[in-house]
Amino acid sequence: MSENPVRRRAPGMSPEERRAMIIAAALPLVAEYGTAVTTSKIARAAGIGEATVFRVFADKDELLDACMAEAMRPDHVVTELASIPLDQPLADRLAEAADALGAHLARMGTVAGALHSSGHRSGERGARPQPGSREASMELIGDAIADLLEPDEAALRLPAAQVSKVFLSLLFTRSTVLPTSQLVEVFLHGAIKEEEPA
Repeated sequence: MSENPVRRRAPGMSPEERRAMIIAAALPLVAEYGTAVTTSKIARAAGIGEATVFRVFADKDELLDACMAEAMRPDHVVTELASIPLDQPLADRLAEAADALGAHLARMGTVAGALHSSGHRSGERGARPQPGSREASMELIGDAIADLLEPDEAALRLPAAQVSKVFLSLLFTRSTVLPTSQLVEVFLHGAIKEEEPA
């Protein structure tokens, strides 16, 4: 007589882990569908039942607000910036940083645009970002850029922290007029060509 194997359930997730998993599954759908995304579609993408979504989020609006907050979090881009090798030339480090920041801004813009254009006003029901959160995000990103500049600080006209702020202001007001490599070149060396020695 064979024994029936005892089935064990996978270890349960904490509410925070389940929340993070649902948001991760929802983000690409929110970016694509905006508020038209259904909680059943999000649940399928997360591999859970729809009722599980509502054990973690009071309603769909709270989930959409959480997706917007996740898209705006700076820690993903700060991790990318910290992974840029410091032994590369400064121009290469800054070009990688500009691309990482561009991708971060694009993700934020995609999610915000999808939600806004489909009628969702993030934070209307009290989930507004904490005062100073934008400033705190900018400080984290600025510190990560300053870390990339530090190996070359002796060659900079200003301290790395100030150069970082100038670089970020350039990137955040940037249009697609220049490719990243040219933007970094102008930032590092100015707009005036060096005169050829006679």
